[in-house]
Amino acid sequence: MTVEHQALVKQYLTYLRLEQGVSQNTIAGYLQDVSRFLVYIESENLELSTLADRDIHQFMSQLQDIGISTRSQARILSGLKSFFNFLVFDGRQNNNPTELMESPKLGLKLPEVLTVEEVERLISSFDLTLPEGQRNRAIVELLYDCGLRVSELIDLKISNYYPEEEYILVEGKGNKQRLVPISTYAIDEISKYMYDRNLLNIKKGNEDFLFLNRRGGKLSRVMVFYIVRNQCSLCGIRKTISPHTLRHSFATHLLEGGANLRAIQQMLGHESIKTTEIYAHMDRDFLRSEMLNYHPRNVKRRSSNQKT
Repeated sequence: MTVEHQALVKQYLTYLRLEQGVSQNTIAGYLQDVSRFLVYIESENLELSTLADRDIHQFMSQLQDIGISTRSQARILSGLKSFFNFLVFDGRQNNNPTELMESPKLGLKLPEVLTVEEVERLISSFDLTLPEGQRNRAIVELLYDCGLRVSELIDLKISNYYPEEEYILVEGKGNKQRLVPISTYAIDEISKYMYDRNLLNIKKGNEDFLFLNRRGGKLSRVMVFYIVRNQCSLCGIRKTISPHTLRHSFATHLLEGGANLRAIQQMLGHESIKTTEIYAHMDRDFLRSEMLNYHPRNVKRRSSNQKT
């Protein structure tokens, strides 16, 4: 965030404390959401003084695109409305571009999101003495680490796995390929699984698929669903969980941690007409830095290393 925007956030904080009298939790949430929005408009080369409602709509639609819940979208829009009210109150703007925007309806059932602690509990709960224990742990680690769809996971090939470069080449919807950063956590788990995989009698035609069933064939979507749901049940997670929950949690945790919205979309493989050109020119080193800096698993490892 620019120095100018950082100063603006500090002034907004004073406004919230003195003029609005809102709770500390609300202040913290508003500051986080406004900071995220300011980083977004910087990445889009937009100016606060010239923003229109269509720019706000574009920002909100991208939150929806990466799977941010309706309730979280409503909270973020509330924060933006408060921020633009401050700008008008302070004489910095003549109008509030969010004034006529309606909050998302909350009547629909919200998708589940695992907390960071629940993800940690899930990954660490696998019994590695069981034949498929290490494979299943590597699967869950990779789903959460890279935000993969189930179809992308079961189609992942060894020839598209680059542990030294710390990337995987993912084939997404419409056979479109994208590079996704992979952390040392997932690389470690896959490396351990490869020992077990090398002992399998692999069926002809399945040699390049990374994850195989016990008969040496390609893993099915149904099996991945079973692995995730069964393990959640075993470790006491009582939410309605599917593999997609890990993808949704990946996006939510990265966004809440402060990652760039475009980077999250790129890693998820989401595209729109307005953003395709930006995706095509996004630097892969930038994507990797966003994943390393903001993914909870990497933040935890970095914090542990600093203490030792």
